[in-house]
Amino acid sequence: MAIIGQSIAWASDDLWLLERPAIRSDGRTQTVPFEYQPLSRAQKAWNLCILYPHLKDDYWLSVNYGMYVEAKRLGVSFILNEAGGYPNETRQMEQLIHCAQSDADAIVLGTVTFDGHLAEVQQASKRKPIIAVVNDIDAEGIVAKSAVSWIEMGAAAGRFLAERHPAGAPEAGVAWFPGPSGAGWVDFIDQGFRQAIAESSVKIHGTYHGDTGREEQILLVEQALGENSSVNYLVGSGPMAEVAVSILRARGLTNEIGIVSTYMSHGVFRALQRGRILAAPTDFAVLQGRLAIEMSVRALEKNLKVPVAGPAIILMTPENIGKMRSEDSLAPAAFTPVFAWQGARSEYSR
Repeated sequence: MAIIGQSIAWASDDLWLLERPAIRSDGRTQTVPFEYQPLSRAQKAWNLCILYPHLKDDYWLSVNYGMYVEAKRLGVSFILNEAGGYPNETRQMEQLIHCAQSDADAIVLGTVTFDGHLAEVQQASKRKPIIAVVNDIDAEGIVAKSAVSWIEMGAAAGRFLAERHPAGAPEAGVAWFPGPSGAGWVDFIDQGFRQAIAESSVKIHGTYHGDTGREEQILLVEQALGENSSVNYLVGSGPMAEVAVSILRARGLTNEIGIVSTYMSHGVFRALQRGRILAAPTDFAVLQGRLAIEMSVRALEKNLKVPVAGPAIILMTPENIGKMRSEDSLAPAAFTPVFAWQGARSEYSR
């Protein structure tokens, strides 16, 4: 990491601090930090077709901001489509087919499923390069991935609790909100969290799957609190953590039940600053969005040197949140989604 003043910084205009997977001598995979020099400009005004699972929470808004910034910097254009949520696998499949048949030069895919689009991805990859962003996907047909390990994201949250409640300590009950059932990233984050708490006194008292919209998460948090009188922590997605702050305050449980988020959002960031959320790992969503656009240009210009990379994951707490340079992780407060960018002008839509 780089320290600018008192801030943790992950990107400057000419250097990004990233990690990439590497195979150890024992055959296991580890991540290796390295300095990544992004392109200064695209060779031509490439057109990209971008797909997101949704824009229901601040996380994907921050990815969108990173893509907008990088497309503007490199001089490329894009059109964005979002599926409306993780249950909408068919809708995203149709959008993927449309991208493949369009005049776009490359596809940037934030997938709703790990392998549900496998046939469509393979077919589309015959027409143009496909770059995966954030959510993991089967590698068949994918030329590059801008992503971090969601296993490690879940493990980071789990280790925070395991260190608070080691083996032999009194049991600490958790209501666990991993995300929408069937989404590829959810299986990974669930795996990482459970592995991290396996040897501790942290026990899952209930698992609550659901889409990451705020309305759905409100219902799930209310359900969990109604079903579990011995819960000490609510742990899960950014939207869950955000709504839990208000729900616990309304019930007078702020000092009784802790909240841990499995990723960073604007609401989570503010709650960490106020001490209302105990911990949240950040995977620098803005930088992941920037990297996906930069990788797309490299793929089109036959200059792709690092096919899989992403920022290092850092666990943020109320104690160190003041050191996080928010512009690497979060879109500006006034930013609204950019669905189309055409060179010197943009079209905005909510």
